[in-house]
Formats: sequence, structure tokens, C-alpha cells
Amino acid sequence: MIDFKNEIAKLLSTKIEQLDHEEVLDMIEIPPKSEMGDFAFPCFKLAKVFRKAPNLIAQDIVEAIGKTELFEKLEVVGAYINFTVNKEVFAKSVIEEINKKGDKFGSSNIGEGKNVIVEFSSPNIAKPFHIGHIRTTVIGSSINNIYKFLGYNTIAINHLGDYGTQFGKLIVAFRSWGDREVVESNPIPELLKLYIKFHEEAEKDPKLDDEARMWFKKLEDGDEEATELWQWIRDVSLKEFNRVYDMLGIKFDSFAGESFYSDKMPRVLELMREKGILKKSQGAEIVDLEPYGMPPALITKKDGSTLYITRDIAAAIYRKEHYDFYKNIYVVGSQQNLHFKQWIKIIDLMGFDWAYDCVHVPFGMVSLEEGTMSTRKGRVVFLEDVLNKAVEKTKEIISEKSPDLEDKDKVAKEVGIGAVVFQELSNNRIKDYVFSWDRTLDFQGESGPYVQYTHARASSLLRKTKLNYNEDVDYKLLKEKEEMDLIRILNRFPETVIDAARKNEPSIITRYTIDLAQAFNKFYHDYPILVDDEKLQKSRLALVAAVKQTIKNGLALIGVAAPERM
Repeated sequence: MIDFKNEIAKLLSTKIEQLDHEEVLDMIEIPPKSEMGDFAFPCFKLAKVFRKAPNLIAQDIVEAIGKTELFEKLEVVGAYINFTVNKEVFAKSVIEEINKKGDKFGSSNIGEGKNVIVEFSSPNIAKPFHIGHIRTTVIGSSINNIYKFLGYNTIAINHLGDYGTQFGKLIVAFRSWGDREVVESNPIPELLKLYIKFHEEAEKDPKLDDEARMWFKKLEDGDEEATELWQWIRDVSLKEFNRVYDMLGIKFDSFAGESFYSDKMPRVLELMREKGILKKSQGAEIVDLEPYGMPPALITKKDGSTLYITRDIAAAIYRKEHYDFYKNIYVVGSQQNLHFKQWIKIIDLMGFDWAYDCVHVPFGMVSLEEGTMSTRKGRVVFLEDVLNKAVEKTKEIISEKSPDLEDKDKVAKEVGIGAVVFQELSNNRIKDYVFSWDRTLDFQGESGPYVQYTHARASSLLRKTKLNYNEDVDYKLLKEKEEMDLIRILNRFPETVIDAARKNEPSIITRYTIDLAQAFNKFYHDYPILVDDEKLQKSRLALVAAVKQTIKNGLALIGVAAPERM
């Protein structure tokens, strides 16, 4: 695919000796309206160099360049040189690139040889996999997909919350009121009942909290009964979680949770002591971070047990030694901002030069219309229920509007789950939002089903023709404004993927697919495609095929299927 921006930089840098290629490239802009051209170069900066008015400099440069095959028009507008690409060359370059690369269009090898860890989802064992977990799960999965698409070797890690004082509470609750058969029949809801009961009883008898701390210490020390109960609770929970991951089509390379690092903490504590950054404070151990504008970080409690922060430090060191990561990305809610700043600073103070290759990707909170979620009080919406309800609603719509559709169940799953995921990824990840059943199940407007339907519409058009739209296409016939607008958007896709990776922001891809779908539907509405003129039909079908492929690639990056029929 011709990089027109780069070609402009080549042309201009040969005419402007005072600026090198990279400087010119950085100055090139996209005009606010397509009628003004495809690219613009401002000449203000050159006024001092040439001691001339910018508009006169622009005129001189245009005359020096003269005619060129790649651009049909170079025009001086004020202090700008506006470049309008040769439509035929542009269309041929973009569409043939998409046709040639197929599912790989938009990908690159910029990450070749570099390992990127993406830690996401990470639910707490024995607790509900609720709607609040959807953000880390789908944002993290999409970031993993985007980096992989750019050639990085990605390692998707589910850092399970399978350690900590809550396990002491669960062990006490199970030993006091639990029944193994009852739990195994419906693991998460039954374990949740025990967890809620523990908190209710602990309010009446605070000694239960001491007992819970004792059982967690036993677990840390390898007590046989504590370890057996912990392993069983972990296994039945993970079985439940995997059912939801399968629905979402998400896979992990590692489920190494907090417990995995329990035997790696003594070495980490020793390293911190050697560096002289650990201090005693009321029987506990801390790192004083006040000189860096943060409160002290508690590293070990009075009884010697460790905390999240200790385990995160141990995990980061293990990952660097085991994976030699280029980036170590953590997709964790914004309420953990301080926690991440603290432990990354501690890694830095320990002398590790890779500390700031650990990147926290925060996101906003999800709350319910009736208030905040609370596992202790049992006020949660199960993620599996949301996905199942979306699939059920989609089935109802299909039965009403497309009763003869093949593979109804498969399409209902793809569209229903796609609607939930797409909505999650349609807004900037940092925004807080209130979960609403109505909004989640509203498939109108700028939604996943709208983009999926556009893909299915393009597929339908391609099925209806017998023409080979991959060969002998007359690209000069693609000259209408709506056609060129579509090609411009298609041309943006590779750059959009890189931008989404640079900002760790999947909503950039989601927004792009909406823009592409809207532009395609305008083109589809305004221009007949299956026309009698075979040459024109072939050229328009080539454009339809390019749009279909690019929508599919964009949806794949955010973890949404692209049905052929809807």
C-alpha cells in the first residue's frame, strides 16, 4: 500500500533543504474537509528561513514540484499546500493491499522479537464473576489481540485472586457451616453465601476475624487441611470462570495467581532489606515513599504475613526473569492507581532498570442503578447472566425478523455477546458508568449489531454476484465522493491499530468500525452496486469486499464475531 504521507515528505524534503524527511513528515496535516484535499503542508515555519510570506513560499514549492503521478492536484490555499491524491492510484493501492493481506490487513511486524505481558480479568476465587469484571476482561483481551496483531509475542496472564485473608474467612465459614456436596452442586453462589454469612456472624463475634487471620497464616505455612480446602475452592471456582471465558472466546496463557508467588516472597524481602529500603514500623515492615509524594507502603504485617503489594513485586520480578518482557501491562481499575505507583516505585528503588516497563492501564468503575456492587452484601449482577440474557434477546429478534436464518443459535450467540462486548469497548476506558440492562440490550444506533449487520450486508452483496471482483478492476471508476471517503477510512486502519496500541485504548478500534460502517451504509444507500455495467459493478464490489474484510479485522481485535448472515 502506498504511504502517500511519506511520499509527500519525500517530495517536500528534496525541495526544502532546511528540513529533513522526519521534520516534514511531522508537519503534514489532514485537512478538516475532504474537499480541501487529502493532505496539507503548512508553510508558516518557513517564513523566517526564506524571509518571504508563507503563501508565496507555498506557491514556489508547488511550482518546483510540478506534475506528479501520485497527486492529481497540488493547490495553494493561504499558507498551506493542499495535496489531492490521484483517485485511481489511491483506490488501487488500498483495495489491492486489503485483498492481498486479507485477515492480516492492518497488521505489522513492529513488535517482532518483543514479549508483551498483558495481565487482565483476574477475578477473586470463590466470588462471583460479575458485571464489574467485564471491563478488565474485555479491555485486556482486546489489548492482547492488538499487540499480537502488531507482531508482538503476547502472554495473556490471569492473575487470579487466589490468596489473602479472604481465604482464611472462607475456610472458617466452610468448616463452620459448609457442605461439600452443596458447594459442588452450585459452587460460586454457595461459596458466596458462606462468605456473606461469615461477615454477618463476624459483626456479632469479632473473634471470627482473628480465626480467619490464623487460618490464612496456616495456609501460608503449608498446613495440610488449609491447603486442601484452598485447592478445592480454587478448582471449583476456575471451572465456573472458564465457562464465561469460553462464551467470550477468551483464552489465557497462564493462570498463575497470587498463590503462585507465595514461595517467591522471602527472596524479594531479602532483596529489599539488602537495598536498605525496608523499615520497621510498629512491628510491621514498610517502604517509606513520602519523599516521592506517596504514603508509606506496608510490605509485611506484624505477624509476618504478606500483602498484595509484596506479591505484585514478586510477580513482576518473576515475569522479567521468566519472560524478559518488553512491556508488562496490567489492566486494573483506576481505584488501584496509588497501589501501582507505589510498587513500581519500589521496584525502581530496588535498582531494577525495567521498573517503568511495567504499565498500569486503568479503567473506570461499573456501578449498579441501585448503588455500588458489594460481594459481602450479595449485591451483584453475574456476568454469565448478562451474556445469556443478551443471547436470549437476540434469539427473539431473529425469530421475529429472520425466522428462516440458518444457524440461528450460533448467530444469536455471536450477536448477543458481541453487543455486550462492543458496548463495553465503545467508550473511553477511563470513564465510570452505571450498568443498565436496557442500554446493554439496546441493539439500535452505534452498536455492535449495527456493525455486524453492515458486515453481513456486504457479505450478501458479494454472494449475489458471479463476477470476479479480484481481477482486472477499473479503479478509475471509483471517483464519487462517498467512494473516496470509504477508501480514505480503509486507508486509516493500519494507523488506527498502532494508535490503539500506543494508547492501550480499544475504543479507538470500536469507534473506527462504527465510522467505517456508517460510511459504507451511506455509499450503499446512495449508489447501486449490482448494476448492469459489469466494469462499474466489479469496481464497486471490490470496494465492498475491502470494507467487509476491514470490518471483520476490526471486530476481531475487540473480540467480536463477524457473521456472514444476519
